[in-house]
Amino acid sequence: MTNALITPVAALSGADILGIVVSFAVCVYLVYALLRGENL
Repeated sequence: MTNALITPVAALSGADILGIVVSFAVCVYLVYALLRGENL
């Protein structure tokens, strides 16, 4: 896992970037829903 942090962003493939973006979006949505007190 430490290698992924050291690796430059330019070395990441499209799938990796997409996965990171999707994961980030999901985390942001979950925090947003949690702060609003919505039932998922």
